[in-house]
Amino acid sequence: MPRFILRYIRAIEALNRFIGRIAMYLIFVLVGVLLWSSISKTFFVPSMWTLETAQFVMVAYYVLGGPYSIQMGSNVRMDLFYGGWSLKTKAWMDAFTVFFLMFYLGVLLYGAVSSTAYSLGYFGMEPFDFFWGLLKTLLTEGPGATGEKLGYLERSSTAWRPHLWPIKTILCTGVLLMLLQCLAELFRDIGRIRGVEL
Repeated sequence: MPRFILRYIRAIEALNRFIGRIAMYLIFVLVGVLLWSSISKTFFVPSMWTLETAQFVMVAYYVLGGPYSIQMGSNVRMDLFYGGWSLKTKAWMDAFTVFFLMFYLGVLLYGAVSSTAYSLGYFGMEPFDFFWGLLKTLLTEGPGATGEKLGYLERSSTAWRPHLWPIKTILCTGVLLMLLQCLAELFRDIGRIRGVEL
């Protein structure tokens, strides 16, 4: 395998391992938020922010831990036939089926980017152009001019009304990292097919 592919696999797996190991501890944050929710409902005035915060933490936990889960092979598989196959046959099947996952993640990423652009006040049909314009404005004119390009910032419809762009940005990041991890897995499967363990 070419050296740049080996470097890509190592870099993506190191990044996803680092983020995944941190994301694991979000479960304790979630437990803390839900515990506070129960305590405040029982003894004090119920907190408005706990339910939505718990949902946001769970999304971050799931989405940022997904690439690490793929890397560790701990994702759910239908093992009826797969478990009895040789490593080479498994690699062939994984190399074939990963394209379906990558297509799904690509569609999911496009939807997440569109939704994030919408949450920043962009109502057009070209979300990538919107973000490219924001980046160009940031680099050429500075942060103040970037703020002027943003529209009405979307908020949740609940009583707490938090902004939604932070969690949507985390969703975009997690899906992109999953897509990059799937590409690394494809390269690993191609190596296994060729008899090389990467």
